[in-house]
Amino acid sequence: MDNKNDILQRMRLIYFLMALFALMIIGKVLYIQLVQGDLWRERARTATMRYVNIDAVRGDIYADDGRLLATSIPIYEVRMDLSRDVVSDELFHSGIDSLAFNLAYLFGDRSAAQYRSSLMRARQNQERYYLVKRNVSYNELRTLRQFPIFRMGRFRGGLIIVEHTRREMPYRTLAARTIGYEREGVYVGLEGAYRHYLEGIEGKRLMQRIGGGSWMPVNDQHEIKPQNGMDLITTINVQIQDITEKALIRQLRRYNADYGTAVVMEVSTGKIKAISNLMRSGDGMNYEESYNFAVGQSTEPGSTFKLPVLMVAIEDGYVHPEDSVDTGEGRTRYYDRIMRDVNEEGHGKVTVQEAFALSSNVGVSRIIYEAYKEKPQRFVDGLKRMRLHETLGSEISGEGSPFIRDVNSSGWSGTSLPWMAIGYEVSLTPLQLLSFYNAVANGGRMMKPMFVTEVRQSGRLMEQFSPTVLDRSIASSRTIAHAQELLLDAVEHGTARNIQTDAYPIAGKTGTAQVAQTRYGYRTARGVSYQASFAGYFPADDPLYSCIVIIHNPRGFIFHGSTVAAPVFREIADKIHANRMFIPEAKHQENIMANLPPFRSAHIADLENIYTVFNAHIPEKPAGLYVATRLNADTVYFSEREFIENLVPNVVGMGISDAIYVMENAGLRVRFTGRGIVRTQNIRPGTRIREGSVVYLELS
Repeated sequence: MDNKNDILQRMRLIYFLMALFALMIIGKVLYIQLVQGDLWRERARTATMRYVNIDAVRGDIYADDGRLLATSIPIYEVRMDLSRDVVSDELFHSGIDSLAFNLAYLFGDRSAAQYRSSLMRARQNQERYYLVKRNVSYNELRTLRQFPIFRMGRFRGGLIIVEHTRREMPYRTLAARTIGYEREGVYVGLEGAYRHYLEGIEGKRLMQRIGGGSWMPVNDQHEIKPQNGMDLITTINVQIQDITEKALIRQLRRYNADYGTAVVMEVSTGKIKAISNLMRSGDGMNYEESYNFAVGQSTEPGSTFKLPVLMVAIEDGYVHPEDSVDTGEGRTRYYDRIMRDVNEEGHGKVTVQEAFALSSNVGVSRIIYEAYKEKPQRFVDGLKRMRLHETLGSEISGEGSPFIRDVNSSGWSGTSLPWMAIGYEVSLTPLQLLSFYNAVANGGRMMKPMFVTEVRQSGRLMEQFSPTVLDRSIASSRTIAHAQELLLDAVEHGTARNIQTDAYPIAGKTGTAQVAQTRYGYRTARGVSYQASFAGYFPADDPLYSCIVIIHNPRGFIFHGSTVAAPVFREIADKIHANRMFIPEAKHQENIMANLPPFRSAHIADLENIYTVFNAHIPEKPAGLYVATRLNADTVYFSEREFIENLVPNVVGMGISDAIYVMENAGLRVRFTGRGIVRTQNIRPGTRIREGSVVYLELS
């Protein structure tokens, strides 16, 4: 009996424990369902679904006249859903041979048999996101859409199109390093400086996990469209840039130099109209833009630094251009170092102005040494008063730091003062030195170098930038006037007289500097590296453009600034003059109507608004809505564009809004790519319209 009761007690305990365990399970299920339900449902969803970023179309970069310098063009990735739920067996087997043949013919990268084999294998594996081809252009895509199977679209033909963008520079190397590019996720140049304007706002695309660990888009309804980036209007002038680059590369090749830079700046505003940085390519056969020397490389300027040096002495009242200095026999000693002139016989006794024009190292160093040997810090402070120790604050990253040594700093010696006088033991970037020369041309007002004038979104002005004054006057008007005389005399009677021209006056200064090697000093077993330079402005009587040219390490026995760098300056100035670019835009008095383009097709009301602004005469207006124009002086002639019912209209030359209106009124659906006006349409005008047809427009 006791045994029986004992067994019953144990069974009741087991039942109780099982019931308790069951209640705990039910409780946990209810807890998960009611309390943690959202969390686990979200985890389950994210295990098979996720959002990925869609890059916005990066904004365009334009030259000062609206010509395109950098743009993003669409490039496509073609994939295919080969599951039987999408592409039926009948459709696949009836079209696979033709599809493979057409793919092989279009791309030419594989044979038809290879395409067929890979598609068959993907079909057997029921691949839902099979990669057909990367980097497909729009024209190739337009052709591909008409291929067998693909022409049935995504939901019957399995065609999946993934759009990407690729950055293109229509003018290739023209100012390439300044315009910028992306490398390993880092943007340089203007692309980096104005990245927050250019890159836009990313979108989101819902992706679903499929077999093999791949992901494919769900559908467009779950896509958050990206917001495209804004456009930059730069100060770069394509014509001046082309002139500058060609003149520089010609001289680099002539002297087999390592690299060079040339910059053209608008005097009154500081706008950079051209900037070229060319370095010998890896194979040594050509030159390319791989580093922005103008912005980033700070080096000893050599004799071009004699201008600010003498300006300090003139400003402090120690010297006047008509004072005299004895250059002796072209050499002098400072402690244990010998200072030499290029002219080994010396120039004897000359005026300060002549010493500058002849670029006498002995003469200029003696002027500065005698004036400041008891108070050298005053000389240093004078250079700093003219802002030569400060950066320009360039938007382009990587600006090199200028260097002006203080008397109490390490490295100062008894020879520092005379050697600073001839452009050693100091350093500046080409753009910093040009900004100083530009200030002299500008009556003493130093302007910040300017690269961008406007930010636009779809043509609408979003932000405008004005010229920035860094220093209202780097020196007194008297000193500036003397500096201008010094530079003019250096071209008329000095080392740069070889570039003098009767067509217009040039003011500037040559420079030749030995370049110190970090490990080996100035003179080594490898020889001496020289830097030839010229900085100045033109026309000297009414300065409009300043320019600097620096060529590093020209080979051979010719390495002076007068023969290597100055001729590049002269070629740039001559061609700017010959192309009638001396007249600033604000001074143009020509009839603006002469520069307005004719319109091949546009809405008549829009054209009336445009031409009314310019007081154009319109003799008569046709009855139609869309017209072409012909200009004759200040008269505009309209001719009606006719659209025949049931025939495909010709919309080439129209804006996209007008083109869509005309096409859709004709019963066609419109797809387009690009920006601007319609350049091509895939259905020939005059073709009979088929119901439901889609016309693809390409914009320029």
